[in-house]
Amino acid sequence: MKKLINTTLSAMAAMVISFNASASGAGVHLEAAKTDITDQASLQRGATSFMNNCSGCHSIELMRYNRIAKDLNISEADMAKNLMFNADKIGSPIFSSMPEDGAKEWFGTTPPDLSLTGIARGTDWIYTYLKGFYADETRPYGVNNHVLENAAMPDILWKSKQDKTEKEFNREVRDITNFLDYVAEPVKLIRYEIGVKVLGFLFILFILSYLLKQEYWKDVKYGKWRAKD
Repeated sequence: MKKLINTTLSAMAAMVISFNASASGAGVHLEAAKTDITDQASLQRGATSFMNNCSGCHSIELMRYNRIAKDLNISEADMAKNLMFNADKIGSPIFSSMPEDGAKEWFGTTPPDLSLTGIARGTDWIYTYLKGFYADETRPYGVNNHVLENAAMPDILWKSKQDKTEKEFNREVRDITNFLDYVAEPVKLIRYEIGVKVLGFLFILFILSYLLKQEYWKDVKYGKWRAKD
């Protein structure tokens, strides 16, 4: 019960912080992320990019490694070998590798948990924010951000921006955004799958109902005991 309460309070706090910070970016033009959480290859690439570039500072503690492995069709062995850097158990929540004291010393604050960012911020905000860094020598890490001015976060994707083409870089940012969209509400994957099945069932039911209606109306048209010509 205590763990459940702590998790709930953490989620609520993350939403409040994200909402307040989002308000400071009001009026900024946001690029369309055009994410698709049914694109499993994108989610797999996004998970890899997030774990390698973001999880050192940011946690997604409402998500567990084994849930990601199951939903994204990644074997638990590959997950443990390639994407688990500070945990031993596949069922562990995903915490950042950065100690809280170090975070406050280096950044002045603890980097926020990103579990609910896809809901609180929106995918367009995340996508534009990750692309929005620009050189600013007045800032501690030499960069600022068009979406969130004076953000404490450095440009963690600078090497990708430098080494990749614009198209490849945009895809990496979109994949990370897509992954965070999935993390914020993983049940959407199941909901989409069920939705397709329900629509398929209703389509078949419509055909059967139409054929049944045609059969019943034959009696109305010709009379129940009247021979058909």
